[in-house]
Amino acid sequence: MQSVRRYRAWLIAPLVLLLSVAAACSSDGEPKLFIGGIPDQDEQVLQERFEGLAEYLSKETGLDVRYVPTTSYAAVVTGFRQGDVHMAWYGGLTGVQARLAVPGAEALAQRSIDQRFETVFLAAPDSEITTLADLKGKTFTFGSESSTSGRLMPAFFMTEAGLRLPDDLRQVNFSGAHDRTWKLVEAGAFDAGALNANVWRARVEAGEVDLSKADAFWTTPSYYNYHWVARGDLDEEFGGGTTDRLRRALLAIDEANGGKQKAIMDAFQAPRFIETNNGNYTTIEQVARGLGLIR
Repeated sequence: MQSVRRYRAWLIAPLVLLLSVAAACSSDGEPKLFIGGIPDQDEQVLQERFEGLAEYLSKETGLDVRYVPTTSYAAVVTGFRQGDVHMAWYGGLTGVQARLAVPGAEALAQRSIDQRFETVFLAAPDSEITTLADLKGKTFTFGSESSTSGRLMPAFFMTEAGLRLPDDLRQVNFSGAHDRTWKLVEAGAFDAGALNANVWRARVEAGEVDLSKADAFWTTPSYYNYHWVARGDLDEEFGGGTTDRLRRALLAIDEANGGKQKAIMDAFQAPRFIETNNGNYTTIEQVARGLGLIR
């Protein structure tokens, strides 16, 4: 971990707050429970994912659940800290940041794939980039500055491979989203990039990628990543048992049930959610502290 602490000044990024939400109560006085999620993919994917889930949670819990679109990873963390977002779908890093900002915040659920998440590194097949060490002197694009799979873990493994960041890279970019990362490499705008392995595999399977221009040359060891986090004051604000009701509703969604439940899980690229807890993200917190992303 000592090897990454030297690059703290480069890795700390300013947080831009761009969250806007409606009033916390509806016209009839019923409180609204706002959910959010990091904007890690195209807007259409996010709308399908979270609006369907909000409708399902409203029906299953009796709460008025609304989805709040956001424009940045930082906005979802800030909204959670301020109480404008009550439950959110985070990556490993943003989930840790959110929980540290709100006493009593709790990780509720994740997908089975989030227990063994991976990042892929991409380059053009004819670039002669086959190892992380080969990235020295190249141009490189991460994803969002607050992304676990698109920035935190790639930076960690690159420094573990002996690269001094950002000095050993000719140019560093932050694309803002996983889909944009592979498109930039495919277009030749950057020599290499790193992104969420599940997003990459889904795009390849869908035939959206020209593999003659961008392909994976290295995959990281696995780590914990995405998960749902709820604020610690939900029972106080929405009534006793609210957190447990939300947890049960999430865990009850199963693609095998078909209909809307299948549509929700298809949008999350998994068959169902499983339980998780704060302790599963201890390693992510340690890596983030070593890189200076949290203190």
